[in-house]
Order: sequence, then C-alpha cells, then structure tokens
Amino acid sequence: MGAMGAPMALNLHRAGHLAAIWNRTPARAMDVCRDTGIALCEDIAALARQCEAIITSVSADRDVLEVAQKISDAASAGCIVIDTSTVAAQTARQAAALLAEKGIDFLDAPVSGGVEGAKNGTLSIMAGGDATVLEKARPALEAVSARITHIGPVGSGQATKAVNQMMVAGINQAVTQSLAFGQALRLPMDKVIKAVSGGAAGNWFLQHRGPSMVAGQFAPGFRVALHDKDLGICQRMAEDAGRRFPAADKTREEYAALMRDGHGDEDISALFRLKTRV
Repeated sequence: MGAMGAPMALNLHRAGHLAAIWNRTPARAMDVCRDTGIALCEDIAALARQCEAIITSVSADRDVLEVAQKISDAASAGCIVIDTSTVAAQTARQAAALLAEKGIDFLDAPVSGGVEGAKNGTLSIMAGGDATVLEKARPALEAVSARITHIGPVGSGQATKAVNQMMVAGINQAVTQSLAFGQALRLPMDKVIKAVSGGAAGNWFLQHRGPSMVAGQFAPGFRVALHDKDLGICQRMAEDAGRRFPAADKTREEYAALMRDGHGDEDISALFRLKTRV
C-alpha cells in the first residue's frame, strides 16, 4: 500500500475487483481501508484464502519471494499471483516455480507510468507468463492500466522493465543536464520547457518533472533510492548478457552522492541538484 500500491488498490475497488487488503506495515494501509470500506486482513494467509487473484507490489527481490512463499502456503490451486514489483527476471522465475508446486499461476507484470499513472489507472504493464493466465487476469489489470503488453514467458516482463529503467536513467541524465544548461544561459525556463516539449526532444519526464525540478521541488514520484536499486538489477542483467551501459553506471554514481546528502527519498529529478552545481 505504498506510493504505487495504494492508488492501484483504489482503482481496483472502483472497478469492483478489490476483495481484500493486506500490508506488511498495517498503518500504511489505513487510508485505503477507510476509502474502500474493506477491512485489513490480519495476515497474508487470510487474504490468500479468499482471493482468486492477488496483486503484489513490494520493493525488493527477497520480499517477492517471501510473499510468494506465504501465498503458496494458503492459496488454492488455480489462484493467480500478479507481481507488479520491479525485480530481477530470475527472481520472477523463482517465484513462479515456487507457486507452481501448489498449482498457483504467476504473472510477472511490472508497471511503468509513475505515481500519476497509478492514480489515474493509466499504467503500462509489461507482462510475462502464460497468455491464457493473462487473459483471466485481464479484467483486474485493465482497472489499473491503459496498456497491457504480453511480452513472453515468466521473467520477460521483468526483463522488459529492466530495459525501461535503463532508458529512464538516460532520459533523466539528458533532461536534467539540458535544463541546467538552459538555466546557465539565463533563459526563461518555463518557456523553454513548453517550447521543447512540443518538438523532437519532448518526453514524459520533461513534461511532468521539468517545471518542478527548475523550481527546486522534488516531491517523490519515483524515488532515487528505488531507481538506484532497479539500476543495480539492470547492471547485473547486463553483465550476464556480456554488456555494459555507461549511462546506468554514471547515474548510480550520482544517485550515491544524492543519497549520501540525504536525498534518497526525493524524486529522481533531484539529479538536477548535481547538474546545477558549479
């Protein structure tokens, strides 16, 4: 029930799909319980016993495997677990194998679109798993997304998300450095952002984060610490593929500096802080 999970739960409720809620930190789920009228389950087993499909949204690989184990101990065969976290492709395959022992289906379905997409139900889902299982889960997924793409077998959704996160690093570098350049030229940055957004360099990050970053505001949409974690996954996957991507290396170096200065919980647009230092 964090920045992504809570609004996704509310959209599931509005579509009539939300049957139960559980969160490892109960206090973080209270607002969703209040807004939906659904009581918080006492544990994950209680939730698993009453649901046909379970959507998980956690932060780390070990959390996905821990939650999958607890679900496998309680859910019925035929239940579908849909993991929207960002983890390694191998972790997704491990979770799928663990659940398959109990006849439980698994989709790795990481999302992109930020907090805005989660709130508006316009996320993009990159799904890995059996196509038939995805079709069964589609009504629930359509409640939280505007685009669902079946990539291939389990793990391919997470591999695609790694591509996405690598691309985000490059875009973050390009936008923050370019806007810092514009600021150094003493241009009216509100007009610059408007003009550039309508041309070949226009992109989501510039439109949604450009105005706030030049104003020195970095309220989290996607936290520095989380993207750093994701880029670590990307680096390991790249090494396994015999590749190296300098943009990810550079971004992690700069994120480390931001986190040392206490900015790890700010939006990734806080990279602008470093680009404007002289």
